[in-house]
Amino acid sequence: MGAVGSSSRGRVVPWVVLGLWIAVLVVVAPFAAKLGDVQRDRAVDYLPNSADSTQVAKIQDRLPGGETTEMVVVYHRDGGLTEADREVAARQIEEIAGAHTLAAEPVGVPSEDGTTLMYPVASNAPGQDEDARDALVNEVREVADGADAAGGLSVEVGGEAALATDAGEVYQSLDGPLLYTTVAVVAVLLIIIYRSPFLWLVPLVVAGIADFLSMGVAYGLNQWFGTSVSGQSSGIMTILVFGAGTDYALLLVSRYREELRTVERPHDAMVRALRGCGPAVLASSGTVAAGLLCLLAADLNSSRGMGPLGTVGVLCALLAMLTLLPALLVLLGRRVFWPLVPRHGSTPKARKSLFAAMGSSAGRRPRTVLVGGALLLGALALGAFNLPGDLKQEDSFTNTPEAVAAMGTLATAYPERGTQPITVIAPTGRADAVLAEAQDTGGVESAARGRSGDGWTEITVLAAAPPQSAGETRTIEDLRDRLDGSYVGGPSAEQLDLKDTNARDQKVVVPLVLLSVLLILVALLRSLVAPLLLVAAVVAVWGAALGIGGLVFGPLFGFEGTDPGLGLLSFVFLVALGVDYGIFLMHRMREEALKGAEPVAAALTSLRTTGGVIASAGLVLAATFAVLTTMPMLQLVQLGFVIAVGVLLDTFLVRTYLVTSASVALRRTVWWPGPLSRAPRTPGGSEGPGGSEGRDGPDGPDGRGESRAVGAGAGR
Repeated sequence: MGAVGSSSRGRVVPWVVLGLWIAVLVVVAPFAAKLGDVQRDRAVDYLPNSADSTQVAKIQDRLPGGETTEMVVVYHRDGGLTEADREVAARQIEEIAGAHTLAAEPVGVPSEDGTTLMYPVASNAPGQDEDARDALVNEVREVADGADAAGGLSVEVGGEAALATDAGEVYQSLDGPLLYTTVAVVAVLLIIIYRSPFLWLVPLVVAGIADFLSMGVAYGLNQWFGTSVSGQSSGIMTILVFGAGTDYALLLVSRYREELRTVERPHDAMVRALRGCGPAVLASSGTVAAGLLCLLAADLNSSRGMGPLGTVGVLCALLAMLTLLPALLVLLGRRVFWPLVPRHGSTPKARKSLFAAMGSSAGRRPRTVLVGGALLLGALALGAFNLPGDLKQEDSFTNTPEAVAAMGTLATAYPERGTQPITVIAPTGRADAVLAEAQDTGGVESAARGRSGDGWTEITVLAAAPPQSAGETRTIEDLRDRLDGSYVGGPSAEQLDLKDTNARDQKVVVPLVLLSVLLILVALLRSLVAPLLLVAAVVAVWGAALGIGGLVFGPLFGFEGTDPGLGLLSFVFLVALGVDYGIFLMHRMREEALKGAEPVAAALTSLRTTGGVIASAGLVLAATFAVLTTMPMLQLVQLGFVIAVGVLLDTFLVRTYLVTSASVALRRTVWWPGPLSRAPRTPGGSEGPGGSEGRDGPDGPDGRGESRAVGAGAGR
């Protein structure tokens, strides 16, 4: 649009852009509809290829019958099982065995207190894919439901397969509620922000189109490059499209409204708006994309897949907001702002600026505000030491699926024994030796040889300790140390691999994110000090947000554990997204400085002019991530909470007070070593206005110079 803005052909451009978008959507539609078909949410799908658990799952797929479907049917009566209860259990298990091909005849294991009877049920019939697994679990549950007639007897189907089925249903149910809730939240906020019955709908529709485009591109990445797609990554992609896209829309619309007061024709005003805010939007989206792409260095499949999908979401939002949104706004003309239509030549009604007042208060004692804010963030960050321990598989849901309830019943009835098998895959030639070694390993209650095929043999090990306890973890680690050339997997081993891989990824990805973001900021701001200031600020926000999570997750929300990936993912998102607002603020500050404004005035003018937009954008972004806290998966709840809290801290504390205070305190030094760091000189060779401002101020000798500068800047 910049190339044709001054030409009459500029009137045609919006229609061309609209036509191109219609064509793109027609092409993308068949692919977007298929994204759900390639979504995978088994625990092993999140793991790296090198993990023992992943190798076990892959080899199991090649064994006769494919992956084993393992369940536990749990019969329980509080007062103790009756003879009639045991007869019901035996009859149902016989019916299940008669209808399905099982790996072995189920044998009941009674609890010592007589309240519970569990029957392990395993099938390795041919064709045991996810659909077949879910069908088998549901058929077993239908048989178990017939026990209700016994009165007081509870029957629950748990185990690895049942838990995977329940988790799959939860993830499949996320798409609709997540999208609808996000749209509703963004719509309400846009109506409040724009105070227009029409304007809010335009960016919302554009964000929806961008989300549809991102789904098609994500499906293409999966098909062409094998990018993993999970319920978590696709959900985050939607959140980013609406959150980041609405942020870009707010900045563009605000600048467009500003230009409409000085430019007569809407398409000329839009050209000027794009030239004014385009670089900041491009830089901010590039920062987010670069930060997310650092996740490609992660070993964990779920994190590595989230990088490209998140980047796709941000770039699709950027493309839509810088092409389709401007085209629609120009076609709709000034009337889209009704009833607050910006008239050509008009002056906006003067109102007391909240952000001018905030800037003045921060500017009077910048060092005091800076130290106080840093101490507050540091104190909040200490709460991270109170985060709950590792999240167990059964604690991953905010509600209680049947499989989780069954695991709880088993943990109570069999407190001193394992109820979840550990799978060992050994070379067939060494299977007997591996079996003997496994039986001799400390913490192993029993081990039995299973299927063989393709040069491998499956050995099922039962630990003496309960699932995912410290004792079982030691048993798994001992098995891996002792069984050379074999792989140790199963549900508990998968959780252990998730934790270890996340710890490794954090050490690799965090430095990459910091470096990439810092380099982009240096290139954009032509400075070293300002980028370091912004990066330090967002890292402090991340620590404080995690600390607030530690203060409320256990004591207030009752969470039993913390997702091992929370630290890494929240860091990537908060650093990448938080720097966005810093870019908006510092880019405008640099604009003012280039126009000749003194450092203090430039800082306060930047806050006054961008503060409202940044606050609105922060509220929208925080609200979209807060939508994740309504989802039934604890990992999403925790991630959404930490990011939402971090964005609010960043928007209303760090950007308004700390970054502004630091800029006022550092003055021209904030632009070091760029040309803006050097004071201009008068023709006589002396420093121009403000050249000596670094010597006096509220924390300097006279204590008054800076207050006068702040007052002048705030009143401009």
